[in-house]
Amino acid sequence: MYTTRWDTARARADLAANILHQLELESDEILMAVSQSLVLGGSAPERAVGARALVLRSDGVVNSAVAWERYGAAEPVAVVSPQLEKPPDPEYPWYVSAEESESLRSPKFMPSPPGATMEGWWTYPYYSCEAKRWLLSYTVPVSKIRGLKGVVSLDIDISNLEINQCEVDNDEDNDNQIYSFHGTHKCPNETTYCEYKPIREMSVRYSGWARGSYICRCRPGYYSMHHPEGFNGSLVEVAYQEYEENGLENWSEPYECLQCQPGCETCRGPEPCLATYNWPFRISLLVISVSCAFMTVLLTIYTRHHRRVKVFRVASPVFLSITLLGCAIMYMEMAAIFPVLDRYSCIATKWTRHMGFCITYTALLMKTWRVSLTYRVKSAHKLKLTDKQLLQWMAPILLIMLVYLGTWTLSAPPDAEVITDNRGLKFKQCTYNWWDHSLAIGEILFLLWGVRVCYRVRHAESLYNEARLISIAIYNIFTVNSLMIAFHLLILPRAGPDIKYLLGFIRTQLSTSTTVLLVFLPKVLRVVRGTGDTWDSRARARGVPASSSLNGIGLVPDEPPDLFQENEELKEEVQKLAAQIEFMKIVQMEMHNRHLRPRPGGYFTTNSTVPQSPMHAKTVNISQVIVS
Repeated sequence: MYTTRWDTARARADLAANILHQLELESDEILMAVSQSLVLGGSAPERAVGARALVLRSDGVVNSAVAWERYGAAEPVAVVSPQLEKPPDPEYPWYVSAEESESLRSPKFMPSPPGATMEGWWTYPYYSCEAKRWLLSYTVPVSKIRGLKGVVSLDIDISNLEINQCEVDNDEDNDNQIYSFHGTHKCPNETTYCEYKPIREMSVRYSGWARGSYICRCRPGYYSMHHPEGFNGSLVEVAYQEYEENGLENWSEPYECLQCQPGCETCRGPEPCLATYNWPFRISLLVISVSCAFMTVLLTIYTRHHRRVKVFRVASPVFLSITLLGCAIMYMEMAAIFPVLDRYSCIATKWTRHMGFCITYTALLMKTWRVSLTYRVKSAHKLKLTDKQLLQWMAPILLIMLVYLGTWTLSAPPDAEVITDNRGLKFKQCTYNWWDHSLAIGEILFLLWGVRVCYRVRHAESLYNEARLISIAIYNIFTVNSLMIAFHLLILPRAGPDIKYLLGFIRTQLSTSTTVLLVFLPKVLRVVRGTGDTWDSRARARGVPASSSLNGIGLVPDEPPDLFQENEELKEEVQKLAAQIEFMKIVQMEMHNRHLRPRPGGYFTTNSTVPQSPMHAKTVNISQVIVS
């Protein structure tokens, strides 16, 4: 028990003992005055309800004694003190005979608090049948003077104190509680906790001393269907007493709470708190995505194996392989978001999504941009941009993405946060913050630049119509990403985990699979049909020479150089030179030749001396005949 709240009363008792010692215990009037002052002094909470002063002879017999009692706000009255000429009753809680302890130190008294400076000792709380109160007494011995020794004692009414059987709460004021009873409740600690509820509203006197003045409430994560507000501590105490008396097993089962469903911090019943995952459905989508990634790898090997075929060679096998590598990485995003998300899966999600996007569409846009530069050249000199030059321009873009993702992962790695669906069920989703928003803005700007480049080459002619197919792929990824953002933020903002996984699958298929089909399916079909080495007749009819490719650089030789490729280019140049020579020969024969009459439809007419183009159909036919 915390006795510091009665330090003022204790100090008065110590002072009274010193006064009696100085006055040498001479008269009953002094004893009466000293003992009465103990009852009269002090404020109401610290005022003593009883006080006594005794003078004992060396044989323990009472030589003189005075006692006072006070109840409520009334004046103190003198009461019967220990009888004179007899030793005090050893049953007095506040008294210890000389036979028990010469210094009055006895097990009847509480140990002194550490560091306290007291001349006496406090008794343990006891119930006075005469006063019908719970009392706490403080006893101070008075040193011997001429064979006499004294005892000063005062009583404190502690009936207004509370018995709190719950654990100590350091945040609350516990001065009005008896700490010896802390932690003596009978609540099942595994599922419940004790909450102190004094019965102050009852009219019963000293109700604060009632056993079971608490409620056993369910701990967070537990619930009780029939007692949601908790179990009455009085009933729990009765059940525990029956267990002690009769050995009743499982006495605490009616007062235990049930555990909530996984993921529930609090609950009022067995309802689930976590959204369920349709694992067969998710596995089927994952199998499709992984199969697509595996087929993309096989397509990369297929492209590398047929890199000398014209349909692949004019499209730059290096950039085709880079595009397929990025597509395979984007497919693996479905594996990253497949399990219940955590920090590592979220990091893998960000890397596969953004790095795959950057690799794939940077490679495609580099090729389209090269077409744009070639298409815009106005001079007669042919612009040639090699794959090596494009790779040098592509490297900084990939490096920026690597640095951004690496900094993001090291400084503020994305983690999984708990969100709720439209039914209030919780599941984990990767966090979205300014890192995501900044990267999304950058990708949108990148795609807008790609759309602009594709728009500028919309009239450019290329072999196998590849420029148009790549432009469609760029338009497609821009449209798909815009629609998916609208679905996630506006249409289905609180969709469940399976719906979000399905949306991710749809986005991957509409963007990545469509890109693969647009760019590679026509090439594979040509190789399968045996027309992979045949020039695109429609492109040749529109005036696209065989030396021109989508890249705007012609057939760039691999390492080692492709002799067949060089032969094709030389053959085409020879055809051009033969046509020009034939044209000049005919012109020289007809110009100023007085032996030849001008013919209608000839190179020179009577009305015009402007020669026809050396690439005129007639000239081309003549040159082809000469070359052959």
